[in-house]
Order: sequence, then C-alpha cells, then structure tokens
Amino acid sequence: MSITQQRQAAVGDAIESIREIVARGGVTRDALAEVLTRVEDLAARSELWNEADFPPPDPGERQARYLIAEDADQTYALYLNVMRPGKRIPPHNHTTWACVAGVSGIEFNDVYERTDDGSQPGVGTLAFSHTVEVGPRHGIALLPDDIHSVEIRGEDVIRHLHMYGRSLETLTERLSFDLETGRCQVMSVGVQTRR
Repeated sequence: MSITQQRQAAVGDAIESIREIVARGGVTRDALAEVLTRVEDLAARSELWNEADFPPPDPGERQARYLIAEDADQTYALYLNVMRPGKRIPPHNHTTWACVAGVSGIEFNDVYERTDDGSQPGVGTLAFSHTVEVGPRHGIALLPDDIHSVEIRGEDVIRHLHMYGRSLETLTERLSFDLETGRCQVMSVGVQTRR
C-alpha cells in the first residue's frame, strides 16, 4: 500500500472514530479528551506527514496549511499546519471545537479566560491562564469559546495536525483579541489553505 493510501485509510479510521465519540458524548471536555487521543495517535504516524508530500512554507512565509480531509458539509475538517519559527497567532476563539496534536516540533499555546461579559461589541478583555506546549504525544483540546494564542519558537519548522468540528473556511464569527487595547474583532482565516 502506498503512503497516500496508508494516510487515507488512517485518516478515514480516525475521523470515523471521532464522529462516534462526538455523537455519543457531545462536545464536552471529556469527549474532546478522547478526540484528542485519536488525533495524537494519527499525528504519531509521522511518516504520513512527510516533507515530500507537504512542503514547508515558501521562503519569506511562516505557514503552509494543508486540508487533509473534510466531510461534504464542511464538518470534521482535518488540516496539517507546517509553520516556521516566528509564526504568531494572536489570542482567538474558534466557534467550533478543536484538537491540535504535534507531529514534530513544539507549538506554544497560551490559554486565556475572558474577563468581560461579551455584551459590548468590539470589547474583549482577557486574563492569562496557562501555557500548553503542544508537541508529539501532547496536544490541546479546545471548546468553541476557549481562547488561545499560538507561537512557534526555536529554529525548526514544525508539523501539527488540527482537527475542527467545522472547516476553518466556515468560521466567519471567530474573534481575535488584542491584549493591549482590550478590543476584539472578527478574525480572518489567515493563510490560504492548500487543497
């Protein structure tokens, strides 16, 4: 079986298992902990996420995002993010659940608690909660309203799998937060997804 066939089979099995977990348990911390285990297991098969099939970002770019799989209704979307050191994503929510697991390298995730009540448009104040170092066999699971930022440090390109309840391209309501000004705004999807 070719590496592409192995990847398709492994991804199909993982997503079917994830669907069953969510159908049984709903979108809860406990259910997402199970989902994260499936994503971590898939990420541990590093041969499936090689540089030949998924090249790093072009020189001068910090991120290449590859769509690996999504359902026809744009749910259960799996991406491979390949990012260079220096890539920073400001604090944001997703408006859907997300599980991130490392193939190689470390992604630093700062997790925040929202301190305002969300009643004033454009206002969004946060308090730092903790940092999660996402790498091989250690991921992060996020509920739709959880807020985190991402930073890639060091010298090496990283590869991480990101599993979402809905495709990134459908997430038109997610918010990005400015820690200095206490403001928030709708967040763009960022880099163009490679299909």
